[in-house]
Amino acid sequence: MGTITQMKQVEGTALLVTISEDLSNEPLLKVWALDKTEKKTGAPKCLSTLGIHNGRKQFPISAFATLENLSQLAVGFGNGAVTVIRGDLINDRGAKQRTVFESEEPITGVEFREGPSTTLYLATTGRILTLTIAGSGQGQPAKVLEDTGCGVGCMTFDESNGDIVVARDDAIQYYGINGRGPSYAYEGPKQLVKIHRDYVAIVSPPRTASLERKNTLRRFGASSADDIFNTSTFALLDTDLKYIAYTETLISQVRALFIEWGDLFLLTIDGKLFRYHEKSLQQKLEILYQRDLYVLAINFAQKAGVDSAQRNIILRKYGDYLHKKGDYDTAMQQYLKAIDSTEPSQVIRKFLDSQRINNLIEYLEELHDHDKATVDHTTLLLNCYAKLKDTEKLETFIKSGTNFDLETAISMCRQGGYYDQAVFLARKNQEHELVIDILIENSKKYEDAMDYIWRLEPDLAYPNLMKYARVLLEHCPDDSTQVFIDYYTGEYRPKKDLPKSIAPVAQGSALSAVSNLTSFIPLPYRQNSTPNLPTTVGQPGPSEVEAEAETETGAAGRAEPRRVYEVPKPRTAFSSFVDYPENFITFLEACLKQENLNQSDKSDLYTTLFEIYLEIANSRKGEEKEIWEAKAKKLIEGKDTPIDTSNVLLLSHLSNFKEGTVMVKEQQGLRFDIFRSYTSARDTAGAIKALRKYGPEEPQLYPAALAYFTSSPQALEEAGQELDAVLKKIDEDDLLAPLQVIQTLSTNAVATMGLVKKYLSTTIERERKEISNNRRLIESYRTETDSKRKEMEDLGTKPAVFQTRRCAACGRSLDLPTVHFLCKHSFHQSCLNEVEGREAECPKCSPTNNNIRAFRMRQEESADRHDMFQDALQRSTDKFGTIGEFFGRGVMAAPTVE
Repeated sequence: MGTITQMKQVEGTALLVTISEDLSNEPLLKVWALDKTEKKTGAPKCLSTLGIHNGRKQFPISAFATLENLSQLAVGFGNGAVTVIRGDLINDRGAKQRTVFESEEPITGVEFREGPSTTLYLATTGRILTLTIAGSGQGQPAKVLEDTGCGVGCMTFDESNGDIVVARDDAIQYYGINGRGPSYAYEGPKQLVKIHRDYVAIVSPPRTASLERKNTLRRFGASSADDIFNTSTFALLDTDLKYIAYTETLISQVRALFIEWGDLFLLTIDGKLFRYHEKSLQQKLEILYQRDLYVLAINFAQKAGVDSAQRNIILRKYGDYLHKKGDYDTAMQQYLKAIDSTEPSQVIRKFLDSQRINNLIEYLEELHDHDKATVDHTTLLLNCYAKLKDTEKLETFIKSGTNFDLETAISMCRQGGYYDQAVFLARKNQEHELVIDILIENSKKYEDAMDYIWRLEPDLAYPNLMKYARVLLEHCPDDSTQVFIDYYTGEYRPKKDLPKSIAPVAQGSALSAVSNLTSFIPLPYRQNSTPNLPTTVGQPGPSEVEAEAETETGAAGRAEPRRVYEVPKPRTAFSSFVDYPENFITFLEACLKQENLNQSDKSDLYTTLFEIYLEIANSRKGEEKEIWEAKAKKLIEGKDTPIDTSNVLLLSHLSNFKEGTVMVKEQQGLRFDIFRSYTSARDTAGAIKALRKYGPEEPQLYPAALAYFTSSPQALEEAGQELDAVLKKIDEDDLLAPLQVIQTLSTNAVATMGLVKKYLSTTIERERKEISNNRRLIESYRTETDSKRKEMEDLGTKPAVFQTRRCAACGRSLDLPTVHFLCKHSFHQSCLNEVEGREAECPKCSPTNNNIRAFRMRQEESADRHDMFQDALQRSTDKFGTIGEFFGRGVMAAPTVE
């Protein structure tokens, strides 16, 4: 039977291949089915048995390999021969054997490599070869890959890449079908090698034993008795990561290595079986952490394909380890690699020392590149730049387009004095208000701010113009006023730059050599493409270059089509011009030139312009003052002026502009107020002038003048002969009763009896005559009344005698029947046209009687119309006369009771 020296279980099946050797006979190969048993013995069933030929030469088998389907097997012998067996060994349908290689050197290893062609790797003590045994290249001699061989059991096949692994005393070498591959140094003698997953399992004999036994051929014979007591070393190597994953010293030497159930098994010559199970990834990493093997942990995790979060944890631990060692630069590199899943504050706290500021800047920059920076990070980074005064880095950061909090960046640039950079950021992000605020509040570049506003669209320009109007009017009044005029007249057009041909500057000049942020600021901010640099001798400055192109730029701006926007009310701009009256006047006058102004806006403009004219007039003297007052007077001339009368009066009063007050009162018919304004100002000459001008149309001015002239000695003296004229007018027009005149004169102890003697004498004489006339009139009325009463009495008590001979109607002689009336008129009865049921009436006296009756009826009707009486009384200048008239009409008569 012999001793079983080779054995292999076909992976994934219940098939087992064994080879037994007996030097007196050929080696015997058997295939067993472990899942089947013999009915008689119960032993595993043998599927086939085959004797292995070696040219009738009895040498021990040194190497053995088989394909997974058992279609081909290769057996290497100690005499250098290799036999290949082909056939169906599973079903025992026969097999063919052929010696495919012969060598003078013993065979130490054979391995199959399947592909388009089947290749056999061969190892001897002196060479490594490949031999194609099937497919393309079959029949060609073996190809030498290396002129150095290996020991028995020191070659294995790596299924992951199709290469063989050869273990030598100095290194572990990989070989592919085309030649030598990578090698990995690992000193020491090697006894066995096996590939398990990503590891190379190495069994090394004791060094003392290996020194005594340098002859490789001894491995083909039996071991000496003391081998059992020699120790061996077992190690697992990761050749990719170049580290020893596991090492162990075994008391007994190792007989075999094999893989089953995903684990590695080791069999010693004393019959012990060791099973090696790979730890989990986390366990392996923890071991590496404990030994500070962070680089290896990183490589291991990368090879294992862990997710980025787990990898970043390793990098962060490595960084912490390096930071403790003081290797700050390398530590920062690890933190940067783990930046995606690391809390930035954990890293930033470690580098807050001023000596580590460069590392901190590097980390903060990376945070911004990964869009993980917060407002605080941006603030800290800009503070670092400012502390180092590193303007170049600051500008690079700003221009890089890195995502950061814009408001924070601009704020920090402003605080650090980097105004150009702040402007660049604000302009780049269309933060127009910030641009203007920086130019005005920080840079003090008022003209640049005005120019920037002028280049904005209407809806953007207006709020900024209103916000900074007072500052801009102070420092660039002309441009600011023009923008206001354009905007409020609907003619606003944003400025636009056109390409300008500017004379080339010398190549070595400062203008061409220096490049700053201005060149990165796109239109419409830049006025020209030349940076704002200090001028040198013989070299034109930016302002001169701007002046040369000013006409062209202006023309370009005005050539823009007019924008359509909602024109605001002019009064919204008034507060901006409070301290700049001359610019205000320019603005107001320009606005008034518009057509189709609504009445409200026109009134605001006229009123405000009138006020500004008066304000300037008050601040001037002499002829210049008269000019401004003339302008103000011109505004309120005519009846169609849109200024409200009360506003004109108020403004004229506040500015002591008497002509304005007079003019408005004249237009409004307020003549009495004009006169009163003169008297209030104690302007006697003006009062006399107003009295002469308005007295004929306003009689009540004369009583007022009388009161004023006698109000003070000075007024009386200034009035002179005018007092007599006033008294005469009052007397002629009966404006005041004499008693009222006396009461007026006696109010102030100014007028004397000598002044009014003539007036009093004339008045008394006239009154006497009037009393005498009234008495005579009363007497005549009484006489007439008595006569009428006597006549009525006679008519009622005495007979009437009618002596008329002719008819009052037809003029013929009276004949019977005749009708006589008490009015002494007689008529033919036929001439009367009497109506039945109606009392006859004298036709001659009838109209008069009708009038009397109608008048009486009206009196009776008006007796109850007290509103008519009150209205007449209010309008009457002679109150007593009016009362007497209505008394005669019976208004005040007591009602009669029927």
